[in-house]
Amino acid sequence: MSSIIVTNQVITLFLILIVGYFARKRAILTSELTSGLTNFLINVTSPFMIISSFQFAFSKEMLASAGKILTFSFLAHIFSTLIGLIIFKKYPENIRKILRFTTTFSNCGFMGFPLLQSIYGKFGVFYGSIYVVGFNIFLWTIGVMIFTGERDLSAIKKAFLSPNIIAVLIGITTFILSLKIPTPIYSALEIIGEMTTPISMLVVGSTLAEMKLKELFSGFAVYYGTLIRLVIIPLLSLLITGLLNFEPLLQGVCVISTATPAAATTAIFAEKYNGDSAFASRIIVISTVLSIITLPFFIMLVKS
Repeated sequence: MSSIIVTNQVITLFLILIVGYFARKRAILTSELTSGLTNFLINVTSPFMIISSFQFAFSKEMLASAGKILTFSFLAHIFSTLIGLIIFKKYPENIRKILRFTTTFSNCGFMGFPLLQSIYGKFGVFYGSIYVVGFNIFLWTIGVMIFTGERDLSAIKKAFLSPNIIAVLIGITTFILSLKIPTPIYSALEIIGEMTTPISMLVVGSTLAEMKLKELFSGFAVYYGTLIRLVIIPLLSLLITGLLNFEPLLQGVCVISTATPAAATTAIFAEKYNGDSAFASRIIVISTVLSIITLPFFIMLVKS
């Protein structure tokens, strides 16, 4: 795929984001509606897209590749957690927690799935959903511990009961057993699942519109955290997958998943566990805006 096509696909996604931004500014998208769309995305469209993406004839090669992606996801989250422990020691605790969280957790669902679907089609979503399994497990274990310093057993249980994990389990079952979903049901799943891309970008755009520009760009920490999230982590992913001789598709899924901006859940966790939610919102916005530049760069690297 040429660099022009890749760039055009990324620009298309961000144009949808801009629509969400101005829709929120004009009060067409309200806070309540954005929240409702987010819940619809998490609980309906994204799981449907995942289930439909597993409708392939069983292949030992694909199963082995899925194992590689899952292993990489676990290692990537462990390594990112360790990096966060080392490089942010000089910051105050409330800022340090956010920086550690954003270093470990990318927006691999909301922004990763649309990108992977645009570039690799259903194969991209298939492998991307495997990466998200590791993300969810670490989100509700390490993610909670970053803010509380304690293990939350109910949160760990929640990780395995999240809609996306359940969808992956259903999808893997249909894949391994070569179960063909009846055409009407599959068509419904596919059509609703395809709503994930526009809805996710509209939600991100709407979220960006909530920030005041004067407050948004102040302070070095937000840029330091964004640099680690958008450049250092995906660059390390690119080097490691290259050394491990990952085939281009698998390398692309791993790098793109780690190259997405700070996880949208950063602000949610900060609010829930009495963290600095304002700083969390700022780093989400800054990293999302700057990813317009960094994402096409990494996509072109893995597609070259």
